[in-house]
Amino acid sequence: MLTSSEIKFLRSLSQKKSRDENYMFAVEGEKLVEEALKSDFEVVKVLRTKDIGVKTMERITLMSTPSPVYALVKMKDEDPGFSILPDELYLALDSVKDPGNMGTILRIAEWFGIRAIIASKGSVELYNPKVVHSSMGSIFRMKVIYCDLEPFLAGIKGKTTVYGTYPQAPSIYSQKREKGALILMGGESDGISPDLEKYIERRVSIPPYSKESTNHPESLNVAVATALICSEFRRPSV
Repeated sequence: MLTSSEIKFLRSLSQKKSRDENYMFAVEGEKLVEEALKSDFEVVKVLRTKDIGVKTMERITLMSTPSPVYALVKMKDEDPGFSILPDELYLALDSVKDPGNMGTILRIAEWFGIRAIIASKGSVELYNPKVVHSSMGSIFRMKVIYCDLEPFLAGIKGKTTVYGTYPQAPSIYSQKREKGALILMGGESDGISPDLEKYIERRVSIPPYSKESTNHPESLNVAVATALICSEFRRPSV
């Protein structure tokens, strides 16, 4: 059985402050816990409904519906020796704040063999419960680095080609795609920050099917746009 203080601590991991202070986060769901156990993350504790009871699991869950298994996992330190490699594809995220989008982008990045994701400090935290859940395990395999994007982009000048996504830019389908590139995706509300524009060498867009019609959405969801852009970069030249 769990004590009241243990239950309180596990519940507190819904808050970023508690996650940061304890350097731990929660993982729920059989598939996700299995992925955590297979990864190089340190799993501190695994709790199962059959052992602690339904009522206790309902008290510690961070999800709307409790799962049969809950794991307490230690965060990982970021790679201090990270550097951009030639002929590799990278993603950069400028203030992507929605946890569902971030988790989905992790899955997309893994699917398309993205080397790493560089996220602005204004982006949603990696260990947010909704990010963890929506990543469907990719969080345990993808390299994610949080930093100030402006000095980072300044520091990689000449090492790779930086692409930026803009609604009115030339179509991605008519652009030359470099094998080595960093794709900068803007946030849900404001797009790419003006301060970062000077580092973008090539602007691209995903055009709507009918350019003549104005009866279409103003923009695409950032995770959907990321998938389409990554797919085009990985499309073999014919």
